[in-house]
Amino acid sequence: MEMTDSLPGCAVREVKEETGLDIEFTGLVGTYTDPRHVIAYSDGEVRRQFNVCFLARVIGGDLVISDESTELRFVDPAELDSLDMHHTQRLRLAHYLEGRSTPYLG
Repeated sequence: MEMTDSLPGCAVREVKEETGLDIEFTGLVGTYTDPRHVIAYSDGEVRRQFNVCFLARVIGGDLVISDESTELRFVDPAELDSLDMHHTQRLRLAHYLEGRSTPYLG
């Protein structure tokens, strides 16, 4: 996030930069602050991650690989169990698929 960004504005910009897609928000899945979610990057940087997971729909653009991605595609929810991902990503997807009426706050 840049110092001049709003959280939603940053998310819209990052999605465009990393995927080529234009989005608009339709809701909030939740906030995720698992203290075990620590990421160590190859350059030595270590971060404790938090996530605000929005609901959004695509309103334009085309999927395009960026400097921050190696593969982009839409997947059927039935494929999710076979994909390698961090447990915190799996939790966010599960909450989305549950169609919760209120956002998760954790």
